[in-house]
Amino acid sequence: MKSKHLLILKGTTISEPKLEHKDEHKRDVKYCPVCGSTNIHWASGFPQFWSLWECKECGYRGALVLEDGTLGAKLREEWEKSQK
Repeated sequence: MKSKHLLILKGTTISEPKLEHKDEHKRDVKYCPVCGSTNIHWASGFPQFWSLWECKECGYRGALVLEDGTLGAKLREEWEKSQK
């Protein structure tokens, strides 16, 4: 098991620096590749569907999802225009 502390001198410890990306929290957000919605989740059901995503807004079902917020926003804008 990896320790979260490094031994520097006998009895003295210093914490390891935590490496974080600027946009680390944004990486958790998934976007639908059709409508740009963030209302996309794993398709439920049998284990055969574990690699499938399902969008609750447009009905997309597939293995591809987006993690790029800029592209997701552009798709969402185009989708909303096409629905009017």
